Amino acid sequence: MRTDTSSLSDQITLGDVTITRVWEYYGPVGITAETFFPECSPRTWEEHSSWLEPHFVDPGTRVVNSAIQTWLLRSEGKNILIDTGVGNHKERPYSPVWSRLDTDFLGNLARAGVRPEDVDIVVNTHLHVDHVGWNTRLDGRAWVPAFPNATYLVHKADFDFWNPDNGHKPRLGRGNQNVFEDSVAPVHAAGLTRLWEDAYTIDAGLRLEPAPGHTPGSSVVVLESGADRAVFVGDMLHTPAQFVEPDANSCFCEDPAGARATRRRVLGRAADENALVIPAHLGGHGAAEVIREGSGFAVKSWAPFAPHTETSEDAR
Repeated sequence: MRTDTSSLSDQITLGDVTITRVWEYYGPVGITAETFFPECSPRTWEEHSSWLEPHFVDPGTRVVNSAIQTWLLRSEGKNILIDTGVGNHKERPYSPVWSRLDTDFLGNLARAGVRPEDVDIVVNTHLHVDHVGWNTRLDGRAWVPAFPNATYLVHKADFDFWNPDNGHKPRLGRGNQNVFEDSVAPVHAAGLTRLWEDAYTIDAGLRLEPAPGHTPGSSVVVLESGADRAVFVGDMLHTPAQFVEPDANSCFCEDPAGARATRRRVLGRAADENALVIPAHLGGHGAAEVIREGSGFAVKSWAPFAPHTETSEDAR
């Protein structure tokens, strides 16, 4: 794994793929660690507080700190976005922490050297509120694709599950209300989505694989380039405490047994192949290499991404 400088950065290079971290939000998400991860033992938070606090849990309030960020990949001449965060001006009546945000995400993307029209591929690892928001932007009173030249890759199982016309009753309840209508349907109506099922090859070094459990169509992006390996796992885990306790789900997993099986399978392969594990929401250094330890896993080394130095609660 190579960094672009000798110090911490928002960009690293793995093989022939450059990975840039593009921030939207970092800060508290209004839910305590014990509520967010009801299956994690209290001892895990206590024993590992030296590296869980303060990047992942506020030591005073016990509220989870979360990063909303997009991973920008430059590979084979294409600009690829993995997940698109919350988005601006979205009505989220049952997810108030994400309602009507006003962030400079597109400015951050521009500072990374990419304009909306330069994006070739958007990967939505799943269709939760905080992964699809910048799929669209508000143009007058209409939601239009934010990346008009991109192909949006969406797993068909998630597309069908979250489509309100199909009448599913998600564990998330109304937390995803309006999301399909304002952030998924407009890009589908524009003919920009590609629904995939078994697997999808993006290019010679990147492929999509199903990773169901958190949602029916959750997926991971596997990077294999030269001698380097990484896996972008979306919400397969939300906190590095789940490295230690891989059977501990978040309270938002649609299929708890499936989520546990997927987490163990993906983390096991990452440990065996020395692959960098890159979740959607980790603050701090953002990602880690893991090793097997006892019945779970442990952090071998953190990625060299620079931690966000302040929260962004003023985004509302």
